[in-house]
Amino acid sequence: MEDIETQNIELQLLLQAIYLKYGYDFRNYAKASIKRRIQHRMLKEGLDSLSAMQHKVLYDIAFFERLLLDMSINVTEMFRDPSFYLALRKVVIPELKKFSFLKIWHAGCSSGEEVYSMAIILKEEGLYERTQIYATDMNEVVLKQARDGIFNISKLKQYTANYQKAGGLESFSDYYSAHYDHVVMNKSLKENILFSDHNLATDGVFGEMNLIMCRNVLIYFNRELQNRALGLFFESLGNESYLCLGSKESIRFSEYSHAFEDIVREEKIYIKKASHSEEIRTYD
Repeated sequence: MEDIETQNIELQLLLQAIYLKYGYDFRNYAKASIKRRIQHRMLKEGLDSLSAMQHKVLYDIAFFERLLLDMSINVTEMFRDPSFYLALRKVVIPELKKFSFLKIWHAGCSSGEEVYSMAIILKEEGLYERTQIYATDMNEVVLKQARDGIFNISKLKQYTANYQKAGGLESFSDYYSAHYDHVVMNKSLKENILFSDHNLATDGVFGEMNLIMCRNVLIYFNRELQNRALGLFFESLGNESYLCLGSKESIRFSEYSHAFEDIVREEKIYIKKASHSEEIRTYD
């Protein structure tokens, strides 16, 4: 018991050191998940304690950058959960067509696979030319991958199957060019995407959006940080705009549950109630 308590103290000190030194705030991430990622890096680096890692974090920037990649959540794929994208196309897209201009925020976009998935749907539905997509992540390494739009060709079979299940209207091969072991997404898909740094744990509201996608990020946050992120989304959404979460996430049981209605419950697609549009909170 004493060892566990000591390790918890060391973990808190490590996370505090990272926050004070680099400004990345993992203090309210789910402890089990963050412990697994830190232990993975300890094994890779041959470190025997969290205290030793804390010293290395403070004095070795290259080490911290490797640790940051481990601690960031970078699991994604194109048209992940195809039934979600099919529901998006059938239920939400027809409503979005009523607007003359659209703003979409992909929060925690990781390496960008789902951003390109959205761009493809918007192209096929005739909305891309009047849409601005903001794709954000706190990790510059994965943001660069997203900007480049280069993906491993070994994943292409799965991505093609996902695209077809998601109601794709064309041939998926129309959207990329193949080069040996990788594919490059077409430049036309990037024209209206702005990739930028944003940290859901520390940064503020991101403009008035028609739709926010943040899928499979909140599951790594504790309740306090989940509420903070959902508060940002609430403030960033315009009246009767849409919020899309991951399959294992929910806005229910959060402080903002009352402000959203289910649109497609099983796919975690919500709409912000117009009556709550004037409730504004300020984040430091």
